[in-house]
Amino acid sequence: AGVKEDSFNVLDLAEYTKNQPWWRKVFAPSSGSSAEKYNVATQLVIGGVTGWCTGFIFQKVGKLAATAVGGGFFLLQIANHTGYIKVDWKLVERDVNKAKQQLKFHSSGNKMPPEVKSRVDEVIIFLKKNVILTGGFAGGFLLGMAS
Repeated sequence: AGVKEDSFNVLDLAEYTKNQPWWRKVFAPSSGSSAEKYNVATQLVIGGVTGWCTGFIFQKVGKLAATAVGGGFFLLQIANHTGYIKVDWKLVERDVNKAKQQLKFHSSGNKMPPEVKSRVDEVIIFLKKNVILTGGFAGGFLLGMAS
């Protein structure tokens, strides 16, 4: 008769996380900033290493893409000069003018859709909360691009 029964609400985290995108799990607003979790040196190392890896990969992929695009243009020029292909330059000019008009139309509004604006705001908030980590990433990225 003297025993008090406590009741607890059970939150099933597995069910909750199934409905969340992966980036929310990693960078959730409730998870706090990295400044609350790690000291300055750890933040710089994490940012620097991930930045260097990203920069190094960007450099390698960029060189590969530039080689592929340049080689493709080179092969197209050879095929054009040898007569294997003929380019309809009037058609190219018409398509370029049409693309210019579409770009002018889309850039005249200068208004971001609300979905993009909310994502940009989330990124800005994350960057402001994690300034040291972001600075380490930027420095590492530049070093990775240079190496």
